[in-house]
Amino acid sequence: MSALKELEKLQAMRAELEAESRSLKKQQKKMENSVLDLENKVVLEELKKEKAVIEELKNTNKVTKNAIAQLEAKKKELETKLQQAPQKPATHPHEKEKKEATKHSEEAHEETEEGGVTVTAIEGEALVESPEATVKSSKKQERKKHRFF
Repeated sequence: MSALKELEKLQAMRAELEAESRSLKKQQKKMENSVLDLENKVVLEELKKEKAVIEELKNTNKVTKNAIAQLEAKKKELETKLQQAPQKPATHPHEKEKKEATKHSEEAHEETEEGGVTVTAIEGEALVESPEATVKSSKKQERKKHRFF
């Protein structure tokens, strides 16, 4: 009889273990489903972030394209103005300023014997109107030095 009791005991134990096994399998299935749900939520959040980044990049690119288009239009406008400008040689603004300064400041003129150079003193500056005359003047000064020594 003790074998019969032991058999019953083992069968009860087996039934308990089978029930626990079914319960554990159900728990495992619930956990797997829960993990899948969380994975899906994580993927959805990443998708939302990616969409937001893409939208921001689209907006930034659109603004940049508009800026480029405006700059191209301005460039074309300036090129058109440049082409429409009169082709006659105009005096440079720097030269105009020098001429105006000459009118308003004291002038000192000195002519050499050959009459080729005019020197005008303007507030510490000297303007030489003829570069060829400058070369002749320097040669002339060298000759004078040779005569003196």
